[in-house]
Amino acid sequence: MKHALITGASRGIGFDIAKTLLQQHFKVTGTSRISEFPDELNNHTDFIGLQADLADEKDLTERLKVIISTKCPDVLINNAGIFQVADFSESDKEWLDVWDKTMMVNLRSSSLLSKWFINKHIENGSEGVLINIASRAAYRGDTQEYAAYAASKGGMVAFIKSVARDFSRKGIVAYTIAPGFVETDMARESISVYGEEYLTKDSAFDQMTQPGEVANLVAFLAGGNVKHMSGSTFHINGGSYMI
Repeated sequence: MKHALITGASRGIGFDIAKTLLQQHFKVTGTSRISEFPDELNNHTDFIGLQADLADEKDLTERLKVIISTKCPDVLINNAGIFQVADFSESDKEWLDVWDKTMMVNLRSSSLLSKWFINKHIENGSEGVLINIASRAAYRGDTQEYAAYAASKGGMVAFIKSVARDFSRKGIVAYTIAPGFVETDMARESISVYGEEYLTKDSAFDQMTQPGEVANLVAFLAGGNVKHMSGSTFHINGGSYMI
């Protein structure tokens, strides 16, 4: 039975990824900062949930490095992320506080987990699949108050490309998924800022992408079906841009 480690698995896209992988007979370890895991996960015999603050390097080391070092999941899915306002009109301190936290949660922690994951697989001589959940913002940018989010997601994309260049031949395949607006709690926060019509105004559809679609794509990649697409980004954004 393959084992997947998913950050941010208690809700949104991460929850759907966990459900889908469990249905496909994966063992799943999911993380959450403070949210409780739904009963659908907690009651599943192949799911383990743990609390970990990705903004805290000590928490990362004590709670997640030990899992990678001892149980070495076959698949690492860096899904957890934050989406915070840092308007250019704010003071430098306020602005940089959001930037620093966003980079720590979205980019630095995911890259550190990936480093541990890659090194352990190389040590074991085993194959692994690394998947970063980035954002369309990495490619088309975002509004200025969410520039930190866009920059962090752009970093996640570049990181995966760098990993794929050196480690694919060593058995580690790496992919990025770049969703547009997905119907999750994070999207509902955007509705409060921009209004509901804003979320679909550039889309080829009249509704937001459902998290289950992203989960299905993750499951396909986690199954090792397209190894020679290592380093690629999969765009699932309702046709809001097309590459």
